[in-house]
Amino acid sequence: MFGAMTKSLQTARRATFAYFALNGFVLGLWVVHIPAIEHQVGISHATLGWLLLLLGAGAFVGMQLVGPLTDRFGARRVVPLSAALCGASLALPGLAGNAWTLGAALLVFGLGNGSLDVSMNAHAVQVEAGYRRPIMSAFHAVFSVGGVLAALVGARALGWGWSTAATLTTVGILAVAVGAAVAPALLPRSESAGTAERSATRTTTWRTTPLRIWALAGLALMLMLTEGVANDWSALALRDVLDAPAATAALAYGAFATAMTVGRLLADRVAARFGPVAIVRYGSALAAIALTLVALAPSIPLAVAGWALFGIGLSGTVPQLFSAAGHAEPAAAGANVSRVAGLGYLGVLAGPAIIGPLTHLMPLNHTFFLPVAFCVAAALSARILRPGAAQPQPQGDRPAAVDVHA
Repeated sequence: MFGAMTKSLQTARRATFAYFALNGFVLGLWVVHIPAIEHQVGISHATLGWLLLLLGAGAFVGMQLVGPLTDRFGARRVVPLSAALCGASLALPGLAGNAWTLGAALLVFGLGNGSLDVSMNAHAVQVEAGYRRPIMSAFHAVFSVGGVLAALVGARALGWGWSTAATLTTVGILAVAVGAAVAPALLPRSESAGTAERSATRTTTWRTTPLRIWALAGLALMLMLTEGVANDWSALALRDVLDAPAATAALAYGAFATAMTVGRLLADRVAARFGPVAIVRYGSALAAIALTLVALAPSIPLAVAGWALFGIGLSGTVPQLFSAAGHAEPAAAGANVSRVAGLGYLGVLAGPAIIGPLTHLMPLNHTFFLPVAFCVAAALSARILRPGAAQPQPQGDRPAAVDVHA
């Protein structure tokens, strides 16, 4: 029985890796094709910026809808359906012919992406509970790897002159197929979640969400807004503040993304040894120091090094928040993860809206002191992750048996 259960956990873990990679790949392929779609539809940068808000709105709605559904029906049912929606909707932006149809396409694509994001994270929490040791950061690292692969594949497809519609449709079909193929390996709902379903339904509304979950969501908002600074402004800061050539400026984001991926691959072992509080406290503190270095750096190499340290510091923080939310109450893991992920996603969207206007008042590098303050606040608030409910505890490298029933 133990051996069979261990094998099912290992298989479920591999399947969860597949969904995280799939989500990263699908989202990354969309990002790579944004300029081509903008040209295809014939819209301005400003119009595209407004339409991207629909992508964010769809993702937020999808997160809030799917969280409770995952608790009710189990991730084994919801994750494959979310993956199918995410993959199929990838084709829609490539088929858009004007701003209206692109807006509708982005709304549906965001809905699929948000649904998959929450449901696969809820299943990752379930797998982590079976392993009884931290494994969440590795899933997020694989998401990043999926994005890198998407950049390579997308660049190659564009180089060969493939149409955007053909590329996105083909990848969308493959994504649906892969999501369906690995679905049988997902874990069914645990017996404890099934017997506590009535309790879950009492805690899935916004009004009855525990204060600790909202505190974790607030941390996610601050840290994901801070992470978004690197995505949106790292290359621009190197170019405008330090007069770096365009090719050199791209190294800023490259250093950040690479360090983030490596850090996430290592963060689980660090969390197993020192705990999630240390990951968030010292990771956020390192991120604050690194971003201060970026803001004050007098040279390009020092700034690039600062972005790399920034990625290392932030790498393990958000996965720990998702893990803590999911383990706080296993019967409501989906709803709780949706709160943390949803508010965090709002932070990603709010980043450009906050930093952009500040550049009219001060140099771009000086605006970075606002996310520095958020990192300091996160470091000071890290004790909220101290488990008040069951958390995975380090118990060696072998996964432990869990009681799972359909």
